[in-house]
Amino acid sequence: MFEVKIRDGPARTGIFIEGELKSETPLVADSEFIGNLIPGLERSRHSNVPLFAGAEFTEKYLKNPEGAVSVHPASENKAESGDVVLVSNWHTVIENPVYCARWIMQMKRNNPGDTLWYAPASALPSNAGTLIASGFDLFDYTAVDLKAVKGIFCTSDGEYPADEWMNSGACTCEGCRTGDLKLHNRLALQAEISVVKNHIKAGILREHLEKRCRNSAWQVSLLRLFDSEYKFTEESIPVVRSITLSANSGESLKRPEVIRFEKRVIERFVPKRSDVAVLLPCSARKPYSQSQSHKKFQNAIQNRAHEIIITSPLGVVPRELERIYPAGHYDVPVTGYWDGEERKIIGSLIERYFAKNHYDRIILHLDGDALDIAKESLERLGIDYEITVAEDRPTSYDSLKKLDEALSGCRKKRPDIISGTINWQFGKDADTSGLIIKGRFGREKVLKGKTQFFSIDNDTGLFRPTFNGWQLLGGIYRIRIDNFIPQGDILAPGVISCDPEIRPGDEVLVSGESALATGRAVMGPAEMENSRRGVAVRVRKVKKLSE
Repeated sequence: MFEVKIRDGPARTGIFIEGELKSETPLVADSEFIGNLIPGLERSRHSNVPLFAGAEFTEKYLKNPEGAVSVHPASENKAESGDVVLVSNWHTVIENPVYCARWIMQMKRNNPGDTLWYAPASALPSNAGTLIASGFDLFDYTAVDLKAVKGIFCTSDGEYPADEWMNSGACTCEGCRTGDLKLHNRLALQAEISVVKNHIKAGILREHLEKRCRNSAWQVSLLRLFDSEYKFTEESIPVVRSITLSANSGESLKRPEVIRFEKRVIERFVPKRSDVAVLLPCSARKPYSQSQSHKKFQNAIQNRAHEIIITSPLGVVPRELERIYPAGHYDVPVTGYWDGEERKIIGSLIERYFAKNHYDRIILHLDGDALDIAKESLERLGIDYEITVAEDRPTSYDSLKKLDEALSGCRKKRPDIISGTINWQFGKDADTSGLIIKGRFGREKVLKGKTQFFSIDNDTGLFRPTFNGWQLLGGIYRIRIDNFIPQGDILAPGVISCDPEIRPGDEVLVSGESALATGRAVMGPAEMENSRRGVAVRVRKVKKLSE
């Protein structure tokens, strides 16, 4: 049995049980353990088909060893839930990122999510993170043992001559203390896999990958190729996290969470006023409205315009969405300079936003690169704009006075956080008339009279619908279950179908013949429908339906 516990894109932690063996994945194991796991592997003569072999050759020779299912890019072999999936010769393609990305996505799509993936002879401390992020769970010591035979000292940053590194003090493990290179290499691999596992649990694997991929060009390429296949990676990336998203490299601009936020702003968000928009710079403190600079901006604006923050890496953040992950949870190096890639992406987002949403006036209260990018974007659209920053900076007295004067006579209207959040979170332009937010920060609720429609998750900024809230939303984000009344969390075998837009972390409505339930999705749609093990929905409340 294999059950996934925590997902972060294709990477995951899980529990594998085979007889009396119970192990937490990802893991590296010796030949005895793997021999017990896949009893017929040593006797199997035809599971080692080259990955570049064609369909005819593969069909003729590829066989499944006892205890595992051999998969191959040219094979139609498919595993079942709980199986061990063997991908032989992965080490021969690992440094060819185009084939590596194409084949792993192809094979992953053809097999259930609750299968354990084994890449023999492939793992080194320097590439273990990338292998795990590609969806592999099980490794052996073959690759590091071969490096030891060749006199190569393995580290998480790369491989080096052992005679230069073994006694250099770079490592103080037992292998280095005793002069045992083989032991050092094995311990280094174990340590890196443990680090990756802990990063998955903490929700910071991506930050780790953006550091580790610098070990080699092929790892950078592979990360970028996976990012370019947005649908494959995004489906299993959590919608929200309660931790900071660190955008410290160029690759951060293409993170699935970043692209998802941008897409939802452009495709889902509907502004509730179209008279005046003011574009503002971001701030180091999140949410922006808690910063000193934005308190000054809001004091000058006094709800007389729609406030839109221009920032990297998210591009366009309407004030209504400033608490939603990752807008309220990111950190980025601030130098006052945006490179060409940032300028291109942010400029495109500004164009797309204002091509869709039309305002009578647009005020640019920006300076530096942000001002230049906004001006160029609006000019390409043929849209007029006003600039209210004086010669010094946006927060200066003269700049704020100029902004105040530009908004003289404009009507006041508070940001519609309720409508904006529902737009972004559920893609629904619902009737929110009469709804108000009440309660202290951290215990806020969305009410209409005395009837509660949503509670607000303080960590993520998202709404948690009550059954009244789901009625308002019209039954979207729905998961259909068999005819039973949930007594706790809903497991994958009980799921009949789910809406394709559901992602891990999404609030969902569970419906069956006998009950409704509201809770939070743990799996993406494909895994939820194809798995036989694991929690699909963390249930918050159940409502029995009358017979």
